[in-house]
Amino acid sequence: MFSTIKEEIDVVFERDPASRSILETVFTCPGFQAIVLHRLNHWLWKKGLCLLARITAHISRFLTGIEIHPGAIIGRRFFIDHGMGIVIGETAEIGDDVSIYHGVTLGGTTWNKGKRHPTLENNVVVGAGAKILGPITIGSGTRIGCNAVVVKDTPECATVVGVPGHVVVKKDANAQSAQREAMAKKIGFTAYAESKDVTDPVQNALDSILDHMHKVESELEELKKEKDNE
Repeated sequence: MFSTIKEEIDVVFERDPASRSILETVFTCPGFQAIVLHRLNHWLWKKGLCLLARITAHISRFLTGIEIHPGAIIGRRFFIDHGMGIVIGETAEIGDDVSIYHGVTLGGTTWNKGKRHPTLENNVVVGAGAKILGPITIGSGTRIGCNAVVVKDTPECATVVGVPGHVVVKKDANAQSAQREAMAKKIGFTAYAESKDVTDPVQNALDSILDHMHKVESELEELKKEKDNE
């Protein structure tokens, strides 16, 4: 248990440049507090003490502004930055080394019992305000942009933005070199799952249409010139 708490503290120092001390992290970091309390709540949930787990989860939400159902399965080194307004549903599953920001929802789309919340595989980053809905799977290494609404499975190592979510960047996970992996681990993650190099899929579509229109117009001009020369 203590090794897990130490690991969670280390993650805060790795991924939050505002962290200055262990005491500051323990007493003022709601993301750290929420995940530690969830570990306890989930243990109670698995022991069949569901009512007690729900009560303590309710207290945790009051203290941190982060709502995590005690039934949710969360892996190691889970990082929540800021955290206010985060909602993680009962059947959500989160892998190792995942980072999420404030306002994120891992929600369901049905009232039926059973698996109804998302699965986030390892090394996923979810930007502020993003909504991931339904029993879908977000592939390892994927980045979900701020305010994206994702309702379909995503491949590994993709970047998803927009409403509904579109894959705008897809990397070959097998092509990553050891040097790049080491650097990615060193810097932790791309803040807010955004990058200045990410392109807008709608703008890409418009550019393609304009390019096609230009090509057609050029071909018509050539045909007109050939007809005039006859």
